[in-house]
Amino acid sequence: MTTARGILARLRDGDRLTEAELFWFAEGLASGEVTDSQAGAFAMAVCTRGLGPEGRVMLTTAMRESGDVLKWDLDGPVLDKHSTGGVGDSVSLLLAPALAACGAYVPMISGRGLGHTGGTLDKLEAIPGYRTQVSVEDLQEIVADIGCAIVGASADIAPADRRLYAVRDVTGTVESIDLITASILSKKLAAGLEALVLDVKVGTGAFMAAPADALALAEALVKTAQGAGCMTSALVTDMNQPLGRTAGNAVEVMEVMEALTGGDPASDLMRVTVALGGEVLALGGLAADAADGEGRIRRALDSGQAAEVFGEMVAELGGPVDFVERWRDRLPAAKVMVDIHPGDAGTVAAIDARALGEAVVQLGGGRLRQEDRVDPAVGLSDIARIGQKVDPKTPLLRIHAASEEAARAVAAAVRNAFTLGSGEVEAPPLIHERIG
Repeated sequence: MTTARGILARLRDGDRLTEAELFWFAEGLASGEVTDSQAGAFAMAVCTRGLGPEGRVMLTTAMRESGDVLKWDLDGPVLDKHSTGGVGDSVSLLLAPALAACGAYVPMISGRGLGHTGGTLDKLEAIPGYRTQVSVEDLQEIVADIGCAIVGASADIAPADRRLYAVRDVTGTVESIDLITASILSKKLAAGLEALVLDVKVGTGAFMAAPADALALAEALVKTAQGAGCMTSALVTDMNQPLGRTAGNAVEVMEVMEALTGGDPASDLMRVTVALGGEVLALGGLAADAADGEGRIRRALDSGQAAEVFGEMVAELGGPVDFVERWRDRLPAAKVMVDIHPGDAGTVAAIDARALGEAVVQLGGGRLRQEDRVDPAVGLSDIARIGQKVDPKTPLLRIHAASEEAARAVAAAVRNAFTLGSGEVEAPPLIHERIG
């Protein structure tokens, strides 16, 4: 007879678990038969002993099957993208409508901010009225009608992950590649995807700051997703500076709307969006190859089709029906804006992106505890880029704060996040590796 105690003992001793055992444990997590202490012990055992590539696939599949798995009957492929988290990364808000404009269907189940990284749902909730929680039936109806919906996971999507995720932080097992992989993919694959592209961040603002760690995670994610039956590839992209020129919720939505309505096509934010979109369109059969897919994504963005789809999605999910036309009037603004200048002239040589993300959290734009309320208006904008020349009259960035006191509290930290050099400085490559 299978028991949690028996499974934990086998893990402790370094034995490989069977598919039946992992399915039993995932079901026990979802039903409550597995206790919190047993869940914590499981997380620690996986973190120290590892599951191996086959075990990773089995755990991912078991956690996916612990709840609802969406079924689709549509005239195009069901595609999605996932990022491992960064600062100033609002790609999802651009990519989902662009993919829909290219003929894909995108049920993008997203999350909230975690630590210093921003959350897609928090950004969307800066839009007045936008609902991030909908029923599975509503999600399927909206995706079929509009082409995309960016929402949070319902309680019925991968409930085993919900239990396991809750114990990872308090048990010191957040960094386990096995657990990260199963957590990300169980929720994504429960959406019934045909193809998935992953954006694995590396650098000062990423969870995986070392290139070797980011590459290992990307390879684990791709192999596991493919092993679970989903066409998948990954790009390892740079997070040694914020991806966009903003970090925060409303300010990032503003940057997205500028990009959707005629923004700089050469910005890093647009380049990563186009690269990821090209990958997944090719995987899903809507493009001959990644280069062809990139062209299709760029045309969807440049033509205004993606903006139109985004507006329809916002309206369908409770936001303003005129959001695309009136977004400047609809988004909240901070009470205080303060420019931060460097003490000397020079060239931005390095940026501590994590420090900037932590400053946004301190301003109230993220959470230190799960129950914290988020102020959608606060954040950072006009962030200087690596290689940009600055002087005492040229701001490094602008702080958007709820009060002068709040702005002063982070001023030194954001100024110190920038390292200045002399002469020309070359920015790190935007895309480091392609996996899959």
